[in-house]
This record gives sequence, structure tokens and C-alpha cells, in this order.
Amino acid sequence: MKKLSVLFAAVMMVVSVGMAKAQKIATMDVASILNAMPEKKKADTDLKAFIDGKQAEIKKKGDAAQAKYEVYAKEAPTKTEAENKARGEEMQKLQQELAQMEDKMRKDAAAKQDLLFEPIEKKLMDIVTKVAKANGYEYIMDANSTGLVYKAGPDATAAVKKELGIQ
Repeated sequence: MKKLSVLFAAVMMVVSVGMAKAQKIATMDVASILNAMPEKKKADTDLKAFIDGKQAEIKKKGDAAQAKYEVYAKEAPTKTEAENKARGEEMQKLQQELAQMEDKMRKDAAAKQDLLFEPIEKKLMDIVTKVAKANGYEYIMDANSTGLVYKAGPDATAAVKKELGIQ
């Protein structure tokens, strides 16, 4: 039993020495790095153009539907109940088509964003890994993270930007 107590004490000492070893932790401002990257700026521009084009299509179809609705509303008193019912069903179908177009646009925009940002994120992560290894950082945390309660470690933002060749 005494040997077991000595062994336990030895294990606890090794564990506590290991835990006491200082870990090198750094923070970096991920948002400022991404916003300074030319690739990100181009991706943002391309994504905005894509979304604007899709929204223009939806607006055009919506304007046409609105014009048709106004004509139907104006002519409704002079049309038969069957014609008004058919027109109402047509307007509901147009509304559904518009809703489907908007849903498809959101999905397409998300897919386009993923496609555009994937190589940018990979490049950033490769550089972060390089900087972390070069400086001996065990952890690099986002300086803007709400989960970070205390930070006093060095900031790796400048080193990552320098490695990317941006200001």
C-alpha cells in the first residue's frame, strides 16, 4: 500500500509539473486580417454582384406580377366569378414562384460564398499554422471571440499580415 501511495505521489508530481509548464498563447484579429486580404475584397465584390443580379431578376418578376395584379384588380368587377377565381389562382402561383426564386437565390448565394471563401480560409489557416510554428505558439485565439475571457498573450495579427504581404 505504501508503494502505491509513493507511486501516486510521483504521478501527481509529474502531472503537476506538466501542467505548470507555460503554454505559449497568442491572439489575432481574424476579421481585420480577412478584411485586409485582396482575395477577400474581390470575393466580397463578386458575391455582391452575384446577389445583385439575382435580386434584379426577382424584382423584375415581382414588378411584372404587381402590374398584372393591378390590372386584375381593376378589371375584377367586370369579369365573371370563374375568371376572377382563375386570375386569383394565377396570382397565388406567381407569389409561390417569387418565394421559390428568393429561396433559391439564398441557397445559391450561400453556395457561391462557400466556393469563393474556401481558398481564402485555407490560405489564412496555412499562414496561421506557419506563424504559430515559427513563433512556438501552442494556441492562437481570435481576439474578437466572445468566448475569450482573458487575454494577455502576444498578438499574432501583425505576423500573419506580414506573412500574407498585406498591411
